[in-house]
Amino acid sequence: MSENKIPYKIYLEESEMPKAWYNVRADMKNKPAPLLNPGTHEPMTAEELGGVFCADLVAQELDNDNAYIEIPEEIREFYKMYRPSPLVRAYCLEEKLGTPAKIYYKFEGNNTSGSHKLNSAIAQAYYAKKQGLKGVTTETGAGQWGTALSMACSYFGLDCKVYMVKVSYEQKPFRREVMRVYGASVTPSPSMETEIGKKINAEHPGTTGSLGCAISEAVEVAVKNPGYRYVLGSVLNQVLLHQSVIGLETKAALDKYGIKPDMIIGCAGGGSNLGGLISPFMGEKLRGEADYEIIAVEPASCPSFTRGVYAYDFADTGMVCPLAKMYTLGSDFIPSANHAGGLRYHGMSPILSQLYDDGLMKAVSVEQTKVFEAAEQFARVEGILPAPESSHAIRVAIDEALKCKETGEEKTIVFGLTGTGYFDMVAYEKFHDGKMDDYIPTDEELEKYRAKLPKVD
Repeated sequence: MSENKIPYKIYLEESEMPKAWYNVRADMKNKPAPLLNPGTHEPMTAEELGGVFCADLVAQELDNDNAYIEIPEEIREFYKMYRPSPLVRAYCLEEKLGTPAKIYYKFEGNNTSGSHKLNSAIAQAYYAKKQGLKGVTTETGAGQWGTALSMACSYFGLDCKVYMVKVSYEQKPFRREVMRVYGASVTPSPSMETEIGKKINAEHPGTTGSLGCAISEAVEVAVKNPGYRYVLGSVLNQVLLHQSVIGLETKAALDKYGIKPDMIIGCAGGGSNLGGLISPFMGEKLRGEADYEIIAVEPASCPSFTRGVYAYDFADTGMVCPLAKMYTLGSDFIPSANHAGGLRYHGMSPILSQLYDDGLMKAVSVEQTKVFEAAEQFARVEGILPAPESSHAIRVAIDEALKCKETGEEKTIVFGLTGTGYFDMVAYEKFHDGKMDDYIPTDEELEKYRAKLPKVD
């Protein structure tokens, strides 16, 4: 099909929406390493994981073999409220950059949560309701996941307890209030409501918190309260499975117009958006059917891929969660109080970590002032105010398009626009007022946290 017939926005019909999630592990020669019991260092069993997670989600977490897992009809019906999401050709950005590159972005911000997080939140709430639970607990960094989960729990009539990283709780009061609109209780983390929160506050007076801290508190509350389970918005296999709807829709939309991307770019914090976006493309790469350049973009202030180590580590600061083999900065690492939003987790998805270690994808880190420069440039020509997380991918997409301008290459670039930044105005204000810095941890700082990694044979 000729290029002038490719619309600004490519939509799928409802009938073309995915009916099954894609499990990339089925096509991985080297499977992600299993979660380990922190006491015995033996692989976690379904029974052990069932004390923390919903039973159906445990089954999904441990499934390395089934390539496709059917999406329950009730979840598919909910998806139809905001899916399929558009794949947008960034014609205006291309023109502004003067690049021969063709740029597309998958926009996931067209729901009240403002991000892709609802794709997994509704699935996890569905399985919690199916199990007959009273409610769930969780952590949230920038607030998108907490908002999405509060929406999903409201839909199914579940109680929702959210522990929000303290710096985000203070920077984003409106995000907090949206969660409360949907009935969730929101507590700044670390709090004085849990034993782990008290311990972290005592050891790190005045701390601004981290996702690792908030995870510990949420898990503690879930385990201590009958009828509750812990759910999370990133990192684990089950979450990347649910988020595969992003990549499946993206690929279907591209295939509809005979478009083959050269490069796929996504922001990377714990891995939910990136893993979801790249999953069917990575599947083709693993099966030898096609090749793509896949780039993970992370903040220079929390560089798990680019400066972390591939090792078993605790998934949380309180060291109560299973050990996961991942690229990590150390579970005790607390990022600076920057505006990288949800990209502030100390580790990376075990699936993505294995793929990265196998050389199947690349990673780069970027400073936050450069990220916000790209965000503003994008907003002025494409008409969407992007979330800080998404803007990491925008930064690298622009940089790659400018390289094409220099070389004359007509590459096709696809990136994930994970959500909107309308609750991130404190960050934009600091950028405009020149009060935003580019703090990058030193090698000495990172080595201090690496030295505390658990010893696993």
